[in-house]
Amino acid sequence: MTPSAILTATLDLMQDIATLARPADAVVSGWVRQHRDIGEGDRGQIIELCYALLRHQGRLGWWLAQQGADDGARNRLLAWLALSGRAPEQIAKLFSGGREAPAALSADELALVTKLRGADIDSPSMPEELRVECPDWAVEPLRRRFGDAFAREMAALLTAPPLDLRVNPLKATRDEMVAALRDLGFQPTPLKLAPLGIRLPERVSLSGLPMLRSGAVEIQDEGSQLVAMLVGARPGERVADFCAGAGGKTLALAAAMNNRGHIVACDVSEARLKRSAERFRRACFHNVETRLLSSETDRWVKRHKLGYDRVLVDAPCTGTGTWRRNPDARWRALGEGQGLDNLVPLQARILMSAARLVKPGGRLVYATCSMLPEENEAQVEAFLAASPDFELVKLGEVAPGLSSAHPDYLSLTPAQHNTDGFFAAVLQRKQAPAAE
Repeated sequence: MTPSAILTATLDLMQDIATLARPADAVVSGWVRQHRDIGEGDRGQIIELCYALLRHQGRLGWWLAQQGADDGARNRLLAWLALSGRAPEQIAKLFSGGREAPAALSADELALVTKLRGADIDSPSMPEELRVECPDWAVEPLRRRFGDAFAREMAALLTAPPLDLRVNPLKATRDEMVAALRDLGFQPTPLKLAPLGIRLPERVSLSGLPMLRSGAVEIQDEGSQLVAMLVGARPGERVADFCAGAGGKTLALAAAMNNRGHIVACDVSEARLKRSAERFRRACFHNVETRLLSSETDRWVKRHKLGYDRVLVDAPCTGTGTWRRNPDARWRALGEGQGLDNLVPLQARILMSAARLVKPGGRLVYATCSMLPEENEAQVEAFLAASPDFELVKLGEVAPGLSSAHPDYLSLTPAQHNTDGFFAAVLQRKQAPAAE
């Protein structure tokens, strides 16, 4: 593809991301499947440029506002090219209006790139929170969470994440997969904290990983692997993954159980459960059942009260810990009912309801991919205050030596651990609850 054609394709992809109600990584994956005719190298350039625009969206919007220009995908791309050092005449040549090229620059657009010539995208005039791409609604809780480390932590969320894999022990060992990846020309590194994890630091085409297609490995961030590890699922036990989603942590639990015992993967989304069931079959796990719930208080929960050894609650959250993976998420509206004022009480209801499943002496793990105290420590403290039959099990008792930003909970951040931002608390029922 010509450089101009790559810009046209980038604008089309950015339009899809802006209009489709799905995270950017899901939209990009769908776009790749629909454009297999585009060469791998060209696809890589388009995706890389697209993610650059998403990671600089707030700053690009600020510069456009300074110039009185509309903040749309085309103007954002023009501003990015100018702020990256492209001269106005070079940009005009790329936007020629010719075959496969974007429409020719208007007079206003030419004036815009001319004014931005020589400017630095990180202007000292910008507020600090904008330089680190932090939306207004998250500034106060994240400053409270990180204090003087706020800028460093937010800057880490602007970096591209590595590709982490988790080995399926039913099909291979980690050493075997490391050797196989090296044979394919990659440079895999065994993860330090996750015993089945492998990291690929370079960007790779997933089509070049045959072990992914066979189910020998799954894509899973190291932080997510550690959350599943804290559940401590063992062969022969009964385990519930209460907010299973697409099933990534369910697969990790099934692996820990060596395909023995029983796992029920619950969710309120039938589509997510269907996708997860396909992953379970591909990975050859037959001890997993999917269960569609009408809500967190579905009657199924009451019927199975005190019936599970381990329960994982990976609660719906703001997803602040995943911003480096989904950079568009920070600027997307959280959606109706998905703001903090709605999410916090929903998380509390989910945790209280799921806790009913835990048998005496059983383990309950509450987790989020958020770094906001309201969704994490505050939720656990409120739950324990209202649930005297549960107690906190400190992280050091469950996973001695595991690195964390908090002594009692698993608390991971990209800046400190090079994982997504994850939180998890391990709770244990110490006695049977009073009759409902």
